[in-house]
Amino acid sequence: MSVVPADAAPGGVLAVEGTASEPAGLGPRARLWPSLAAVYRAQLSRARVARIPLLFVATFQSVGIMILMRGVVDGGGEAQAVVAGSSVLVVAFVALNLLAQYFGQLRATGGLDHYATLPVPPAAVVLGAAGAYASFTVPGTVVTAVFGCVLFGLPLTHLWVLAAVIPLAGAALAGLGAALGLLAPRPELATLLGQLGMSAALLLGVLPAERMPEAVRLARDLLPSTYGVEALARTFGPHPEWARVLGDLAVCGGVGVISLAVATWAYRRAAVR
Repeated sequence: MSVVPADAAPGGVLAVEGTASEPAGLGPRARLWPSLAAVYRAQLSRARVARIPLLFVATFQSVGIMILMRGVVDGGGEAQAVVAGSSVLVVAFVALNLLAQYFGQLRATGGLDHYATLPVPPAAVVLGAAGAYASFTVPGTVVTAVFGCVLFGLPLTHLWVLAAVIPLAGAALAGLGAALGLLAPRPELATLLGQLGMSAALLLGVLPAERMPEAVRLARDLLPSTYGVEALARTFGPHPEWARVLGDLAVCGGVGVISLAVATWAYRRAAVR
């Protein structure tokens, strides 16, 4: 009988003194912002081709609504409300409606399992997808606002405020859309909820508030996009009240933080089931 050294045996490993019992070190945890940027770029490149036709539909829809309202509204505060509401409606169509459908399909097809295996925080997945979808709304919102100002004879001077309205309203609506898609038990229900939310943004945002019953006005105040609409509409006047504009934007931003936090919680809840 012969003795074979341990380092010569098949699959044998020679133990080194002082290192045999030490566990292998884990890699560093993925940080939020690099993970967010990676998810954002991936979502942007994936959805670019598929979402451009839908963005055209959203813009065409908002422009058509303004043309129809031109025969009813002549000018003044009602025209300001129509133009502002139609511009933010583009954001609602993409960030709320399409994002609800996306996360609903992602949950139904098991796509959340793929993200759950990646070393990225849940907030990065939600914020990256929401940011990518909201980015598609920028050209359509700008085109709608410019067309509406020309159609109703409103000044173009303060349209730079869209640089704040689009991301803040987009964050609020995208968070709401992601939460609806992740909490809905079936993708068909997620699609229905997203379309109902967009319809609410259409009816409560585009129509002038002065013509609504008091109960409907209260429901309008609960809609996240309302404050973005109000902020944009206030800038069309000859002397905008910037304090009120900033107040509306602050409320819109606060609602966005809350809705994105709810969407992150809904993502964690759906990913572990």
